[in-house]
Amino acid sequence: MKRKAWIIMITLLVIALVIIIYQGIRQENNDARTNENGVSDEKQSEVFASTLSEPTYKDVSVHDPSIIKVDDAFYVFGTHIEAAKSSDLMSWERFSNGYTTPGNVLYGDLSENLQTSFLWAGEDDADASGGFAVWAPDIFWNEHYINDDGTTGAFMMHYSASSTYVRSAIGFAVSKDIEGPYRYVDTLVYSGFTENEVYDENSDVNKQWKNTHLNALIADGKISDVNEAWFNADGSFNNRHYPNAIDANVFFDTEGQLYMTYGSWSGGIFILELDKETGAVMYPKADGETDDGRMIDRYFGTKISGGYYESGEGPYIEYNPETGFYYLYVTYGWLGADGGYHMRQFKSADPMGPYIDAAGAPAVLPPNQSNTQFGNKLMGNFLFLRDSHEPGFGPGQGYMSPGHNSVYTDPDTGQQFLVFHTRFPNQGESFQMRIHQMFMNKHDWGVVAPKRYAGEVLNNEITEQDIAGTYKYINHGKDSSDVVKESTKIELHTDGTITGAIDGMWQKDGYYATITINDVTYDGVFVEVWDELNKQGTLSFTALSETGVSIWGVQAIEETREAKEIAVDIANDLTVPSEVTGDVTLKTEAIYDTTITWESSHPSVLSTDGEVVRRDGEDVEVTLVATITHEGEVVEKTFDVTIVGVKEATIIAHYAFDGDLSDQTGNHTALQPMAERIDIEGDAVAFKEGVTNQAVFLDGTAGLRLNDGLISTPSYTISLFVKPYALTQHTTVFFGANNPDEWMSVVPFGHNDQTLLWAGSTTWFDASANRRIEIDVWSHIAVAVDGDRVRLYLDGEEMFHGEGIPYRFDMSSYFALGVNHWDVPFEGLIDEVKVFDGALTAKDIKEFIEAL
Repeated sequence: MKRKAWIIMITLLVIALVIIIYQGIRQENNDARTNENGVSDEKQSEVFASTLSEPTYKDVSVHDPSIIKVDDAFYVFGTHIEAAKSSDLMSWERFSNGYTTPGNVLYGDLSENLQTSFLWAGEDDADASGGFAVWAPDIFWNEHYINDDGTTGAFMMHYSASSTYVRSAIGFAVSKDIEGPYRYVDTLVYSGFTENEVYDENSDVNKQWKNTHLNALIADGKISDVNEAWFNADGSFNNRHYPNAIDANVFFDTEGQLYMTYGSWSGGIFILELDKETGAVMYPKADGETDDGRMIDRYFGTKISGGYYESGEGPYIEYNPETGFYYLYVTYGWLGADGGYHMRQFKSADPMGPYIDAAGAPAVLPPNQSNTQFGNKLMGNFLFLRDSHEPGFGPGQGYMSPGHNSVYTDPDTGQQFLVFHTRFPNQGESFQMRIHQMFMNKHDWGVVAPKRYAGEVLNNEITEQDIAGTYKYINHGKDSSDVVKESTKIELHTDGTITGAIDGMWQKDGYYATITINDVTYDGVFVEVWDELNKQGTLSFTALSETGVSIWGVQAIEETREAKEIAVDIANDLTVPSEVTGDVTLKTEAIYDTTITWESSHPSVLSTDGEVVRRDGEDVEVTLVATITHEGEVVEKTFDVTIVGVKEATIIAHYAFDGDLSDQTGNHTALQPMAERIDIEGDAVAFKEGVTNQAVFLDGTAGLRLNDGLISTPSYTISLFVKPYALTQHTTVFFGANNPDEWMSVVPFGHNDQTLLWAGSTTWFDASANRRIEIDVWSHIAVAVDGDRVRLYLDGEEMFHGEGIPYRFDMSSYFALGVNHWDVPFEGLIDEVKVFDGALTAKDIKEFIEAL
């Protein structure tokens, strides 16, 4: 009997042990109870303890940036003759002055210096009518270059002058000083030439090939003759097979031979050898074919990427001594926010190619195939969604159309930096430069950090416990669309499994990462990055598949606040405008089921639902009280709001420019002539025939300063007639600012190539007219602002109406006609400038124009 009892007892113990082991395995596999997204609701491990300090970023808008390091400073040069410098790759300072000429920081007298290139394209011609189009420079130090004085060594600036999508030229200029000025040397490659005499619209340039340097090259025996394949059957330029001559990039191979790769869009990317002492092109002279079947053209060189009307531009080649490969970067898509612009990578053991991607696919495209499956996609449009407990507003942080990159590799540390421009979700066509660190995976392919550079370094000491946690995950795919890839949530567990939006496995080898999803393996690294939203460092991974697909993950920041802190933070984030002209959005809920209720001292004027009823000619002061309730904790916040009364717009300033700069209303003193900037006093201006009587003439080097505090109310109208003699991008006709970082500008030729009302730069805002005013034609522009609502009119027709204008003027605000802090001054006539206190209606504006 005792033996039987012992057997029963032992059996029960074994069963209990089996249950305990089973529950442990089940708990380890499941980690925790999961929510509807399949992500753990319980914190599995402590978030990685960061070693990064908060970086100081100062951003610049440099498009198509080319980077170089000189002594202890980094320099970038970009499109529209923009340039900036930095000591740490994070805080940048602009030192260029755009298309200003004469007195251009980089080129002196721009028109005179680059006149040989401009005879073909890029100045006051076709798409560049009224201004310049100098794009995508490449900066390069050549120690072998022989200067005019016999010394050796010069910085070479290869620039692109362009007038149409195919008619362009690449030239170069040199300087012994990185900050210039640069002296023109030669124009190396032309494109867009035709078989016979032909002219583009708004151009007097004869496009026949004889008007390039081809005749001289043939006479000197540098090329054999004209290639009939350069022309289509109708005599036009064959851009299916041959390039647009822009986007140069210069580099040395391991044997000391100098090369230039270049090209844009449909015809592909080409490469030519250069003489390192003179910078002259060593043309192939005769046509041919590489061993792998790629085109060699007598003039354009050897094709290394693209072709057949598929997109591809901004080539950049860099040799990596650690891997022994040359890496080719090419950007696919169109550069606009809706263009799906993004960077691809290939590599080759030979600078002349062939270049291939991770799948072994060639960079040179086969005919009649989309380019989407060719090249490793480094990144595309993406958005790391903001969690409800994270600070700030808006959907999150990400990029739109990131591309046209250069690369800097530190010769001492081997660190690589991807330098590119990008646009941003919900910010229109505004752009800035960004720098992300790039790393080589175990297969010698580049993978890019998911966040901008903040001083991070790879760390072999990262543990599995550090890595485990919830991540925001993005798969960039291989498409070239404008779709924004939004992050989803996944969890990396200490047992090497991945759950959540995807299922898979992960493992580490030092800092190297291997991630397997749906039987596809991605190789990359784990690396610490700086989370700008949460202002702290966190772990991330970046990896690439064998088919060239990039994936990213950034460790999510866990909620650690107590209930009272959450309620206080919600209250601190809650805002209501101090002056209101329309309905207000009053939030009624927040994160974690937090409720917000409202009380109004004048509900008939401003209801608790945010509905506004304005009174005629009378402002009403309203007190709003918000009550925030979270898990029993209650916080109140009070807002004093002025409901601006409806009032008839009244004129407060009128500048007729009939031989003087006086204000016809007598409310303000006469305008002050300024030089090329809003804060530099200038000389007297001239007057010419205007819309009525006379108009003020601004010659492209000057502007006019209006009285400070001219506009200080939330409702106003600006009305003026303009007749531009030239149109340069970003040039203002009316400019107002609180400071250089909070401004509003009426721009005839905006960043989107259209006339627009533009505001920046702490917060960006665009109100586009969807067309551009013409040169040598009078146009009427009016801007009517009522609180945060704005309407833009061209010639009496409403072209835009919307909300969200970010800045309001006060008595300290300052204003100008034709000049701002940065851009080329306006060249042309301005007449009948009127400013109103109050927003004119469309009917008012139309009647006003008709009366003139």
